[in-house]
Amino acid sequence: MSGDGDEELAAFVALHGAALRASCVPARYWESLCRKLRGEVFDAGDYFGIMQVEEVDEEEEGDEAMEDELKKKPNPGNEPCFKVIVTNENGLQASNPDSIFLIDHAWTYRIEHARQQLLHVPGLLHRMANLMGIDFHGEIPDEGSVEQVLQEMWKYNQTYQLSQGTAEEKVPVWYIMDEFGSRIQHSDQPSFATAPLFYMPQQIAYTVLWPLRDLETGDEVTRDYAYGETDRLIRKCVLLPWVPNEVLDVNCFTPEPSDEHYQAILAENKEKLPIAINPSVYDKDKVFKVFTDIQQVLNSLTHPRFLFTDKEAEADILYNFSHFKDYRKLSEERPEVMLNQFPCENLLTVKDCLASISRRAGGPDGPRWLPRTFNLQTELPQFICYFQQRERRGEDNHWICKPWNLARSLDTHITNSLNNIIRHRESSPKVVCKYIENPVLFHREDVGMVKFDIRYVVLLRSVKPLKLYVYDVFWLRFSNRAFSLDDLDDYEKHFTVMNYAPGVTLKQVHCEEFVPQFEKQYPEHLWTTVQANIFKAFVELFQVASAKPAPLGICDYPSSRAIYAIDLMLKWDTTRDGKRIMQPQILEVNFNPDCDRACKYHPTFFNDVFSTLFLDEADNCHVTCIV
Repeated sequence: MSGDGDEELAAFVALHGAALRASCVPARYWESLCRKLRGEVFDAGDYFGIMQVEEVDEEEEGDEAMEDELKKKPNPGNEPCFKVIVTNENGLQASNPDSIFLIDHAWTYRIEHARQQLLHVPGLLHRMANLMGIDFHGEIPDEGSVEQVLQEMWKYNQTYQLSQGTAEEKVPVWYIMDEFGSRIQHSDQPSFATAPLFYMPQQIAYTVLWPLRDLETGDEVTRDYAYGETDRLIRKCVLLPWVPNEVLDVNCFTPEPSDEHYQAILAENKEKLPIAINPSVYDKDKVFKVFTDIQQVLNSLTHPRFLFTDKEAEADILYNFSHFKDYRKLSEERPEVMLNQFPCENLLTVKDCLASISRRAGGPDGPRWLPRTFNLQTELPQFICYFQQRERRGEDNHWICKPWNLARSLDTHITNSLNNIIRHRESSPKVVCKYIENPVLFHREDVGMVKFDIRYVVLLRSVKPLKLYVYDVFWLRFSNRAFSLDDLDDYEKHFTVMNYAPGVTLKQVHCEEFVPQFEKQYPEHLWTTVQANIFKAFVELFQVASAKPAPLGICDYPSSRAIYAIDLMLKWDTTRDGKRIMQPQILEVNFNPDCDRACKYHPTFFNDVFSTLFLDEADNCHVTCIV
């Protein structure tokens, strides 16, 4: 390369080197890749061709070898079948620094926009239907064809995530490679590797293709659809969308993970546990200095025994928005300083951990108050087994995929497609929970019977002994469309979080108005009884969360206090004696929840919280002690 070329390559590597290394793209190709990206050189057509493979009727074909070959095919029964072969008369040498190729993306989207784009982007449905072998000859998109593409696309989807930006911008992006890339078939011994690359100067993503060995003319181009998976059972599970299989040789029970699992989480979180300290004793008239970066606290806390300080070193109470990590240092140097967090509270607030610790209350199936949940990273075979068993029994199989650690329903998807769920595992760490198919609904005069969820704020005063309060006001969120088990991508039908969606109606009902309306709609179910069951679930949850020492449970640190928001729904269930009941279903536990509505409608909210947690004076506060 010339001097200018050297500089261009250095700049390219500075921007993309980390991504190329992570994708294991050999460095010998980087210079050529840089040139092809800059010049938008798509030269795969000089080396490869797409070949249609004729389907052979197995009854007419006596050749056993051919039958075996058919059974191995990644898309049996999918018409038509294509494969990509090397057509260049000189073949292809892996050592040649130019043997790297760009694949364009035919469709890039986020899941929640897929249906609308297929309906409204000119030519998109036609191209996707052709690419997937779906019959569509009309000019105007129809729902049936759109639905077929939405089902089939999980055999073609690839994904990447942006590492920077807002929470919304970090939601996984899905894409389908162009006809050339999408025709490359699977092999356990692939001849090529592929990886997505986001090219910064153009802000465009491509797929990069390079050979893993030398190939001759006529050799097939294949890639490993389960790249990076070495465990045979997991590979079998990951390849299910292309190689249908009954994964029945596993037990679908999911016992609580080992102690080492929790130790690994502690290490990954870089949290340092405190040393044992004695509870501090404070003068009964002491005025506490509060250091906080939470605006709602700064605006709302007016209790005379709390003063704000902007010097962290002189504070008696640290009330931080972000997660505190070094409890050891704090416990050694300033054990009397109280804070609004507990060590290892992520066991409650991260969804996979919540499911794990809850099994202490209900065994491998989990307790009745938590939807059946599987960790897609560690419990994929068990989930597939469970899904297939339900399918054979004709039971409802709607599930909801959620990221471990995102709020506001971001990157959360409802589906009854096993392929969809399996492929979601590739984007970001997720749990899959049984979708509540029989929720207790609320009648909205303007809409009909809608889903709703309930948010309670709980105050954890201490772990040993367990001391838990619930704020006396709860908050309600409603869907905007009548509930039914269809249109699974209709956000306003299946979700209740409307306060972050632009241009969407937010229905608000205060709890004091809600209770009489609810009892009028369900006269056999008094709210006091329903709420007693909700509180019973909260108590059980915090009991199991604190039953074991840290890091297997929430740490018993005497200077810690915390508030959490628990979101839940009610579902219809039946007792052993056949009585119909409303069963609480805990959806998630939120750390440092948004208390904007609480402060707006209940100006004493943070005075009550601080009095209860830091002064041990709950008598005149709007809280109820439940443990």
